Amino acid sequence: MTDLFHHSIEVILTNQAPSGAYIASPNFPAYRYSWFRDGAFIAYAMDLVGEHDSARRFHDWAASTVLRHAEKAERAIERIQRSKPLGDDYLHTRYTLDGHEGSDDWPNFQLDGFGTWLWTLAEHLRLIADPLPFLWQEVINLTSSYLAALWRIPCLDLWEEHLDKIHPYTLAAVYAGLRAVGELTGDAGWLVTAEEIRRFVLEHGVQGGHLVKYVGSEATDASLVGAATPYRLLPPDDPIMRATVARIEANLRHQAGGLHRYADDTYYGGGEWVLLAAWLGWYYAEVGERARARELLAWAETQADEEGNLPEQIPHTLNDPRMFQPWVERWGPIACPLLWSHAMYLILLHALHPAP
Repeated sequence: MTDLFHHSIEVILTNQAPSGAYIASPNFPAYRYSWFRDGAFIAYAMDLVGEHDSARRFHDWAASTVLRHAEKAERAIERIQRSKPLGDDYLHTRYTLDGHEGSDDWPNFQLDGFGTWLWTLAEHLRLIADPLPFLWQEVINLTSSYLAALWRIPCLDLWEEHLDKIHPYTLAAVYAGLRAVGELTGDAGWLVTAEEIRRFVLEHGVQGGHLVKYVGSEATDASLVGAATPYRLLPPDDPIMRATVARIEANLRHQAGGLHRYADDTYYGGGEWVLLAAWLGWYYAEVGERARARELLAWAETQADEEGNLPEQIPHTLNDPRMFQPWVERWGPIACPLLWSHAMYLILLHALHPAP
């Protein structure tokens, strides 16, 4: 446990660019960018293990990147207010390590990463007990305005799919970001918008007493754990969350193994994701089911390779084995190390063994 703990920190610090950005995976060409969502969780993990300077550098990068593309965010807000289509006016979900848009063809209209980033930024300031820097104040206002204007618009989910849908996970992340900003700045307007989002999810994102993958669907998705842990759109012990987690366990987990993203996932055949196992363990730690949390922690630890690197997913049980090799031929072996996997492992470890 100790070796993987220190190695995880080393992997993250080694793969943080001078700009402050975290590369998603150094050995996987398509992931040589920095995602707001991945990076936010990574920064949060760094804060939990005491690497506050690393987290601050990421937040500085994220803030400067939003400011670099501020005109797009402002045009997006104006377009929505005038009931016009967005076109290409939106903030991208990933950027190069120096904060520029990528030149390759990639789906980029997502909102969850910006909500998650605002939540982790507020957590960073809480953990280090520092006041809100002036530069961050400007970016927080712009990003919050952007999310408040666009949250009703269908966008890609966190897996970069289903562009035409509205996703409860995405809305939970936006809710968390706006609520955190409202509490941080004292601006009650963001809290009002956050509550509006929560009511929308409860009205449109719940079927049969559980959260659904997207509005109008009955399917589940492992990421829905995030609605409670950490976003708190619902308390972890809320009956809706309990029912959602039970469905995730029943439909997306194999015995004592990891989690599939969703039932018909075919990316690299649709294997078991290390970060999702750690995420579910984090939830169980929060509701006091520590034995289940430790079981998931142990499973995650056994997925490390000989060098201690955690991959994105494990092809032990696949939704569609026929789709594994085509992805290998297209992009190469499964991403390893994946910094987000190491971050979620550190977060779960901290949930079970908080630092003094």
